Amino acid sequence: MIEIKMPRLSDTMEEGSVATWHKHPGDHVDVGDILVEIETDKATMEYEAYEAGTLTEILVPEGEVVAIGTPIALLDSGVATARAVAAPVPAAAAPVVATPSHEAAAPQRPESAPQPLAEGQRRFASPLVRRIARQYNIDLSGVRGSGPGGRIIRRDIMTLVDGAAQPDVSQVAEHTPTVVDERRASESLALSSTRRVIARRLGESARTIPHFFVTAVADAQALVAMRGELNTQLTAVGRAKVSVNDLLIRACALALREHPQVNASYIDDASTTMLVHHRINIGVAVASANGLVVPVIDDADQKTVSELGAEAKRLAGLANDKKLSLEQMSGGTFTISNLGMFGVEQFTAIINPPEGAILAVGATALEPRVIDGEVQVRHTMRYTLSSDHRIIDGALAAQFLRTLTTYLENPWSLVA
Repeated sequence: MIEIKMPRLSDTMEEGSVATWHKHPGDHVDVGDILVEIETDKATMEYEAYEAGTLTEILVPEGEVVAIGTPIALLDSGVATARAVAAPVPAAAAPVVATPSHEAAAPQRPESAPQPLAEGQRRFASPLVRRIARQYNIDLSGVRGSGPGGRIIRRDIMTLVDGAAQPDVSQVAEHTPTVVDERRASESLALSSTRRVIARRLGESARTIPHFFVTAVADAQALVAMRGELNTQLTAVGRAKVSVNDLLIRACALALREHPQVNASYIDDASTTMLVHHRINIGVAVASANGLVVPVIDDADQKTVSELGAEAKRLAGLANDKKLSLEQMSGGTFTISNLGMFGVEQFTAIINPPEGAILAVGATALEPRVIDGEVQVRHTMRYTLSSDHRIIDGALAAQFLRTLTTYLENPWSLVA
């Protein structure tokens, strides 16, 4: 018997959630078949079978989170193996460590038939099952679970779902969380695997990296005018328009080329060196429907504005569909976080380790400015560089922002 274990699918992954099982107990499995979809801290990824055989038991149902290396299913390859199985114990003793397949165990399990529940008692069910049950108003008290320990999993209730009425939208889990504090009307909302890792990594960054912040303002009048003219020409020949963010990525890439020590990483306190990266791989923070992710555009300084725009749109689409690969989210040397589309004027961002800096960009807005002694209403843009003070000092940060501002105020240099 082969144990299929929760795999490590990303460099920061410590636990994973089973999103969807593509095989079920009794199904034949060939090498290369998609067994299961695993939700990691960054994306949902398909996991292929590396051995052929018959899937005999699912140990971790859909929706459940377990640590890396935890057995999630058993596969019978047809080759007899010595596998330790816990000896039978009385009902009052600790739970059995390992059990045979559901088909063999069913006649021996007292819960093989629905049992009356005592008041306040409930049957164990996966989070996905509980959400479906609320949507379709299904009573789980009479449902027999085929999961580990009698847990109710999705396939146990699908026949009930097929015959149920349309789901009651007001009962969707996201809208009916458990009230845990009556005085404040607080509600308990589950955190996704992605959100938990975001919290952990950004918490570590804020606690361990000495951030400092430098803000600059660019006169974006020429940038806005140039973008309008450029898009008119692009539309005329059937090509995609470019955004201010595309121009900003290009400007940052060129500025990093002139200030390579901003394109750097701190190693650790014991190291006598730091890493200066010769490739400029810019991460673009995306607030997707599945949480904050940072897909990376490799060699951004070697790509045109149109190429950067096309790649940024493609990566954002993959982020929203949770289809980003580990490679597409790794290897960044600098990150841009742009909240201008939400009307934010200015903010600061937390560094994305192991990078040395991140640029937080606000909206392009009309403001009065003094030009040649006269007050004019001009487009302006504010941005703040968060830097790791262990490798970047104030003067270097200021020089980088000055170069960036020069590119943004002379935008034709970005497309020349």
